[in-house]
Amino acid sequence: MIGRTSFDTPCRVEIEHSEEFLCAHVDLPDAIEIRPGDQVRVHGGGFAVPFGERRVFERTATVERAGALERLWTKVAGHFEMAELYEVSFSPGAIR
Repeated sequence: MIGRTSFDTPCRVEIEHSEEFLCAHVDLPDAIEIRPGDQVRVHGGGFAVPFGERRVFERTATVERAGALERLWTKVAGHFEMAELYEVSFSPGAIR
């Protein structure tokens, strides 16, 4: 309930470095769902993708599952952080 559990799984890392995109995505097998508080760590060396290219790397990742209390805390903290975004004003004029 409090502790974390972890397991290793294969993953695919897709990286694109072009005029249109600068992005990286980690794809895990379909059966693995990442939930609030979970962490994913990709193993292996760094990635180098030259400008104008998109590459796919096969790696191993460790998925750490959050315990029930940590999952609850992550959900509660996320609601407060989201509320900060609501405090944005779109009224005309400069901020004083």
